[in-house]
Amino acid sequence: MDFLPEKINDYIESHSQPEPELLQKLSRETWQKVLAPRMLSGHLQGRVLSMLSKLIQPKYILEIGTYTGYSALCLAEGMQEDGELHTIDINEELLDFQRKYFDESAFGNKIVQHLGNALEIIPEIDKTFDLVFIDADKSNYPNYLEIILPKLKKGSVILSDNVLWSGKVVEKVKKDDIDTQALLKYNQALNTHPRLETVLLPIRDGLTISRVKN
Repeated sequence: MDFLPEKINDYIESHSQPEPELLQKLSRETWQKVLAPRMLSGHLQGRVLSMLSKLIQPKYILEIGTYTGYSALCLAEGMQEDGELHTIDINEELLDFQRKYFDESAFGNKIVQHLGNALEIIPEIDKTFDLVFIDADKSNYPNYLEIILPKLKKGSVILSDNVLWSGKVVEKVKKDDIDTQALLKYNQALNTHPRLETVLLPIRDGLTISRVKN
């Protein structure tokens, strides 16, 4: 997932804003107790998410894929005082883990957890979102794009994680590799959609920033 040399990556992290103490604690516990801890956003990407959110200053944030709550807390750092973050995950076993850290933060009462299928939940959330972060099952990325676009306005921003997919997007794709096929379709859609302007950044496993033009 990391394409940069380790020394360069270490230098970047040491010259970026320090990781908040609560997120350090969350990260440690994730690596100790939860399966697939590599899914965690981590220090650098977390600070990128925080910075982008602070620049956007969203009132309403949608996150598709909560995992242990690290990225949600990073995004919440830029949220308006009367804002609300809706985060969706299908893994019931992580609900209490997420809520523990949400409640330890300054944003606990502003973070709404949803459990279940995001494609069914999103249409039921009566909000227009200023910022969306997609970091869930890759095979559904194109479907997530289709379902969130009606809930976005001019200037809204979509952040998409894992769009380089460990480099698989530039390799020969196997017929049964549904995730890579979906990501190729998704990346193309972001780059050509008439409502969006997009830049793909080689941060960690690839992070796309897409802005709604109209």
